[in-house]
Amino acid sequence: MAIREIITVPDPRLKKVSTPVEGGVTDEIRELMDDMLETMYAAPGIGLAAIQIGVPLRVIVMDLARDGDPPEPRYFVNPEICEIVEETAPYEEGCLSIPEVFDEVDRPVRCRLKYLDYQGNSVEEWAEGLYAVCIQHEMDHLQGTLFIDHLSRLKRQRAVEKVKKANKIRARDAA
Repeated sequence: MAIREIITVPDPRLKKVSTPVEGGVTDEIRELMDDMLETMYAAPGIGLAAIQIGVPLRVIVMDLARDGDPPEPRYFVNPEICEIVEETAPYEEGCLSIPEVFDEVDRPVRCRLKYLDYQGNSVEEWAEGLYAVCIQHEMDHLQGTLFIDHLSRLKRQRAVEKVKKANKIRARDAA
């Protein structure tokens, strides 16, 4: 396993639509998911889409275990949201590709999804609560959408400027 670099806004790769994984869950895809999980834990975060490490494939990893609890990694290959409920609720979101930026986004409180798991088994289930929020956030990444795209233009611009400024400072300090 290897920790990979997480790309941040305004990197144009984050706006790419990810392509489906062909040929099912192979050892190569499992290696990608293992790297993604290690990268996500190191960041630290609770979800990561492959495009966030520059790989435009429909792959997501997630772990919603609370601090101090044993890890509960989840793997999603070619995930699809099949159904959503009308009821929405606000939830404060953040993103590893937009560090130090948090804001409320309204999302459906439940959704039904299907995907292939780590072993390549087909899974269909309902997600609710934090799970529903996180899977919808990560699914947005697969479509080239960031959580800040759900915000006003002003808030979106401020978020991007904040990340650009932080990146400049980090680059200057590293030199």
